[in-house]
Amino acid sequence: MYPEELIAPMRAELSGVGFEEFKTAEQVTSHINENHKGTTFVVVNSVCGCAAGAARPGVRYALEKAKEKPTTLATVFAGNDREAVDKFREIVLPYPPSSPAMALFKDGELVHFIERHHIEGRNAQMIGDHLVEVFEHFCK
Repeated sequence: MYPEELIAPMRAELSGVGFEEFKTAEQVTSHINENHKGTTFVVVNSVCGCAAGAARPGVRYALEKAKEKPTTLATVFAGNDREAVDKFREIVLPYPPSSPAMALFKDGELVHFIERHHIEGRNAQMIGDHLVEVFEHFCK
């Protein structure tokens, strides 16, 4: 686990724009299930460079630009919120473990998933523009 004081600013980049932090498996399962109505966007946050340089800024960009937005914004932190991350990764199978990663659920069903390899090598605006399209399509 990373020291909390090291990752606190990384957490704040998402919690500061409205993301709820899921730190337990129960929080993940109680929110992401087939009975849930609306859209939930989950970001697997990470200390890696592509999370800092592209993923988190891209997410913030998308939330500023999108007309349609997810009902709920949530995040789990790889390397720290182990229980929550493990439960999230179980829910998104058959996608392999990936951090950072992003998932959009609609009415409890996974409708879009972005793996690390979709983030690496892309800048924040490219990721943000893609997310805007995803939000516009699924969050109506």
